[in-house]
Amino acid sequence: MEPSYAGEGIYRENILDHYKHPHNKGIIENADIKFTENNPFCGDVITVTIKLKNHKTDGMKLIDDIKFTGSGCAISQAAASMLTEKIKGKSLKQIKNIQRDNIVNMLGIKIGVVRTKCAMLCLTAIKEGIKKI
Repeated sequence: MEPSYAGEGIYRENILDHYKHPHNKGIIENADIKFTENNPFCGDVITVTIKLKNHKTDGMKLIDDIKFTGSGCAISQAAASMLTEKIKGKSLKQIKNIQRDNIVNMLGIKIGVVRTKCAMLCLTAIKEGIKKI
């Protein structure tokens, strides 16, 4: 499902704000998950560090904290900032179900083929990191 693009300018401002003032930028020293993903086509690189906790009643693994470092275009960095904010407290199962359309809707702008990999870079790093535990 594609987002409505009538207010795309507002979304561009939000992307630039997250790019200039990213949320969750940094490193978790005692992380349970650490994974780096890069986009060789444009040079974007993102490393995610994740601290997990167990759900109180069913023991399901949840994201307790998540941070990212790296460099790249406004799309990759803003998507990382937004996504890390959105998934705190979510279960690993919920995160595994996040798809491209969820990222596009979160960003609120049209994304071409080249920029799709940029937008998905953080999610790819998270999902690949989750596979390692």
